[in-house]
Amino acid sequence: MEKKIAIPVEKGKLCAHFGHCEKFYVAVIDNNKIKEEQEITPPEHQPGLYPKWMKSLGVQCVIAGGMGEKAQDLFRQNGIQLYTGVPVKTAADLAQDYIQGTLKSGVNSCNHHSRNHEENK
Repeated sequence: MEKKIAIPVEKGKLCAHFGHCEKFYVAVIDNNKIKEEQEITPPEHQPGLYPKWMKSLGVQCVIAGGMGEKAQDLFRQNGIQLYTGVPVKTAADLAQDYIQGTLKSGVNSCNHHSRNHEENK
């Protein structure tokens, strides 16, 4: 069964704060393999926009570093699974962790003053 995941990225790696990313890495996973992958430039960040936008893209799972509680609630209301507080790695590595079942959520470090959340490993 296919599943579409999205990961906010900045310079090829997980963007520690969801709403400040340059692009979203979006991958279609089928039979435990990445079938398609692309980077998509998001619309301008506005509160509540990304959950609806992700749903319109067919995204079923979002993998993120830090994300505010309201955004998390909106993703859940849109039926999108969340992993927050994941370590900063390349999007491809995080997608492989997801496929292998080794992706771990950590402390959701939504902190607007810090852009590096390596301590969440």
